[in-house]
Amino acid sequence: MKLTTFLLLVACLQISAKGLSQQISLSETKAPLKKVLKSVARQAGISIIYDEDLLASAHPVTIEVKNVPVRQVLDMALADQPFSYVVDGSRIIVKSLPETKPADVDTIITVTGRITDEKGDPLPGTSIRIKDSKSGAVTDGTGSYSIKVPPGSTLIVSAVGFEPVNWAVTKSSMNFILKISQTALTETVVVGYGVQKKSVVTGAISSVRAADLESQPVTRLEGALQGRTSGVTIAAGSGQPGSSATVRVRGLTTFNNNDPLWVIDGVVVDNGGIGYLNQYDIESIEVLKDAASQAIYGARAAAGVILVTTKKGKAGTLQVNYNGYYGNSEPARKLKLLNATQYATLRNEASVAAGNGIVYADPASLGKGTDWQSLIFNNSAARQNHEVSVSGGNDKSTFYSSFGYLKQDGIVATDISKYERINLRLNSTHKLSKYVTLGENVGYAYDKALGVGNTNSEFGGPLSSAINLDPITPAVITDPAVAAAAPYTNTGIRRDKNGNPYGISSAVGQEITNPLAYISTRLGNYNWSHNIVGNTYLEIVPVKGLKLRSTLGTKIAFWGSETFTPISYLNSSTISSRTSFSRNQNSGFAWNIENTASYTKDIRKNSFTILLGQGAYMDNRTRATTVTFYDVPANTFEEASMNFKVASDNRTSDGSEGADHRISSLFARVNYAYDEKYLIEGIVRRDGSSRFGANNKYGTFPSFSLGWNISKEGFWPQQNLVNFLKLRGGYGVVGNDNIGDFAYLSTIGSGRNYAFGNSGSYQIGYSPNAPSNPDLKWESTSQTNVGFEATVYNDFRVAFDWYKKVTKDILQNPRIPSYVGAISNPAANVADMENTGVELELGYHKKVGEVDLNVNANVSYTTNKVTNLGTGIKYLSGGQTFQSSSYPITRTALGQPLNSFYGFKTNGIFQNQSEVDNYTSKAGGKIQPDAKPGDFRWVDTDGDGTITEADRQFLGNPTPTWTYGGTINAAYKGIDIVVFIQGSAGNKIFQGLRRLDILNANWQTKALGRWTGEGSTNDYPRLISTDPNRNFTNPSDFYLENGSYCRIKSLQLGYSIPNTITKRVGIEKFRIYVMSENLLTFTKYTGYDPEIGGGVFSIDRGIYPQARSFMLGVNATF
Repeated sequence: MKLTTFLLLVACLQISAKGLSQQISLSETKAPLKKVLKSVARQAGISIIYDEDLLASAHPVTIEVKNVPVRQVLDMALADQPFSYVVDGSRIIVKSLPETKPADVDTIITVTGRITDEKGDPLPGTSIRIKDSKSGAVTDGTGSYSIKVPPGSTLIVSAVGFEPVNWAVTKSSMNFILKISQTALTETVVVGYGVQKKSVVTGAISSVRAADLESQPVTRLEGALQGRTSGVTIAAGSGQPGSSATVRVRGLTTFNNNDPLWVIDGVVVDNGGIGYLNQYDIESIEVLKDAASQAIYGARAAAGVILVTTKKGKAGTLQVNYNGYYGNSEPARKLKLLNATQYATLRNEASVAAGNGIVYADPASLGKGTDWQSLIFNNSAARQNHEVSVSGGNDKSTFYSSFGYLKQDGIVATDISKYERINLRLNSTHKLSKYVTLGENVGYAYDKALGVGNTNSEFGGPLSSAINLDPITPAVITDPAVAAAAPYTNTGIRRDKNGNPYGISSAVGQEITNPLAYISTRLGNYNWSHNIVGNTYLEIVPVKGLKLRSTLGTKIAFWGSETFTPISYLNSSTISSRTSFSRNQNSGFAWNIENTASYTKDIRKNSFTILLGQGAYMDNRTRATTVTFYDVPANTFEEASMNFKVASDNRTSDGSEGADHRISSLFARVNYAYDEKYLIEGIVRRDGSSRFGANNKYGTFPSFSLGWNISKEGFWPQQNLVNFLKLRGGYGVVGNDNIGDFAYLSTIGSGRNYAFGNSGSYQIGYSPNAPSNPDLKWESTSQTNVGFEATVYNDFRVAFDWYKKVTKDILQNPRIPSYVGAISNPAANVADMENTGVELELGYHKKVGEVDLNVNANVSYTTNKVTNLGTGIKYLSGGQTFQSSSYPITRTALGQPLNSFYGFKTNGIFQNQSEVDNYTSKAGGKIQPDAKPGDFRWVDTDGDGTITEADRQFLGNPTPTWTYGGTINAAYKGIDIVVFIQGSAGNKIFQGLRRLDILNANWQTKALGRWTGEGSTNDYPRLISTDPNRNFTNPSDFYLENGSYCRIKSLQLGYSIPNTITKRVGIEKFRIYVMSENLLTFTKYTGYDPEIGGGVFSIDRGIYPQARSFMLGVNATF
């Protein structure tokens, strides 16, 4: 027997040096197998041993692969051959398949079926082999196959880029769905103005795919992104349906607007405007987290960039999809508030402690009183969502269209808390010729929202009222004698449907009203909007590798509100003496034009891509009009109209028009890769913005990044547990121009009247508000990022990043000398801040028996510190305020996180008079001479022997430093379960649910554990109605709680009916599922919800909590 051995790498004979994971490229048509094996050996640098006589029976091979592992190439080349191969130490040996005993003709069966990917697309050219046999088959263009097999056989199904499948033959019809190989690394990610293979990306980019989004029922896109990727912190600003969330990418970047740049199919949309999107229309979301990936967006990228790509049509059979669910929502938690007896008892105690008499003679007779929370919460708020999409096309044109309808009732004051939205989308692509493609992506949405008014506000919203209103006041007055007396005789008293007046508290007044009465004044009021966002593009490929593209994007919006205010008397402080009906209408328009040219060229193992681009952008062109009619002869919203004739002095109207914000840009990107092993990327963008001074209209934003696919090196052992390892790092500078228009100009203000001569009369005067600043420019953020990506044992994926982000030239209004004569301080670039953090993403995909398991997790840690506030400035005045507190509760200062909590620190409670007397300064004087046992012991921070505002100190960070999320997805014989967990940690929450300035407001039940005598408690002070020690009115650490939480965000259990059944009725796929959202939250926080967004995180004034929901849903494909 003649043997031929190819030894092609003299210095490296062992397979472990190169390995079957070495990637090669082949292009052969009906070539001899011997030629193919030689080419494999030469490219991979390995030894292949075979019997030349054996190869005489080989079939010609047709193969077309690029950058595919050797093992998969050999599988394809030998798929239909009577051979197999084994790895023997340092060699690959090709051998004949063992002869199989012929089965009886009567027992041989023909197995047919279809092989597709997870999206249902056919996989032509897939190999189907009978294990331990010479027989095999290949799928045709539709993914179909037919093969004759003996009973008890096992089929081996394999395709390039997909995980192979071994399956015992049990029936004559067998369909297979192949999953993308975790080691193929052929996945692409969207980057600015293009896509790149994930394996060659050098920036820090996180991706979320359509399948990840579809398992969570969200009203807005931010909710679907929460917890899905590292480096992104998302917190709901309100649980009210339709409300937006706060999104932060790698922490806080500026003192001003920290919202990321959203780019939807190439059109920039602000954070509030993404509500028009339907989650089922989304194909992928990419988050550009480091400057190396963000720099292509220049002056608008400092707070991060989020790219959203919507679904496109595919050539083939028309496909119809339906996704829908229906369910109910309820509050996940209610506060434990005092009932009437408990409240009266504590009120009496506080009154007596102040030297007054008791307020309620017999607290026990009051019973439980009114449970205001139960009256405003809805335990069965309906929600539903339906989406139908139709897609298809041919080799010339493809399309994707969809219709969506969403309706959701709120869990708080449902009559005035509702949201409804209709979505339409059309995306299409038309190949006009071999060289020219035309396409468009257009989305439209109409929404209508009824809102409760004040959310997370201490001033009169229904939730705040339900928390603070005393439980003694009845919800409705049913006693005719009481109803006939004051204050129920006032004009405008609100009444229920039976004509009974709503109760008015005699204990708690001011803004705290009966929430049912408040709701009755807002019935019917609503906000509405129409949004159209889309683009059209023309793409020309004149020669191979060169792509010219022009894109026109537009954003058109109309929005407004209709509000009726009836005559009302809610309490002595909240009175409306006349009716009014207001109609507000707004319009907005934005456009962008972008032209790009990209050229890709491969020269042997060298790959080059060059992108050149130009852009022009305009937004903020808005118009607003408001018309109000007073003394409208109507009692309800339904009766109100602009058609009523009212006196001219009872009509008001005003309007405004926003100034254009314009940007002009040039940008370029160069990518170089050697054998996909050594990677280089450089970006530069130059932006000119209308928002900056004459001396700084233009700025340049560069970035540079490197990557090394170390696992492609010859020294990387094939049997290493780490199959893939890429190191990467980059540095870049991006900007922030989201700081308002014309801040560089000096504006003129009126009311600066002046007396001339001795007449004593004033003349109308005008003067500059602030000096101009022609040097005003964008805030710049530089960022350094290093990280790696790895695959372990082909199943386990790891990505790690470390970064440092430094923002300079933050816009502030520095103080200037009074002799300048300005009324206010000018805008200037003066402050600096830095963030440092680490991110970790993990993934595991494994088929264990018949269980398909997919696990993903991510965790991020970010620190923030203010490093400069201007010459001689240690802190900024002002901060977040709370009710009538004399002091702000946050402060921005050098060396501290932005907007840190700031206030008085407690050191326990005085248990007796001796402790009060012994709390002295170094000089021997009492620090709190007027304190009594049961009062807080305030920390004398400055050591001057007295408690003053100078004793306030930093008490904690409102922004989470840790964020994390994880998904477990398991499937078994048509049954699937998805569990999604997310949370955050490292922050404090200011729990200000009870009004500090209303001492008679209701308490939570933890007040029952107040100080009542020596040794009773060291945490909750005594109750006294006058609060002389300011135990409750001082902002202090008493109100700060641990804001960490872990939440089972969603839990879904589904079942897919076998398609052998569904196809009988024309359904390709039918899945039914049950799901819960916000099922459980683990936290030490005592408020409604620890997830509190907004301009400053974690200040709880009575935030509208997120709902817990239960739903039944269906996914169907026709």
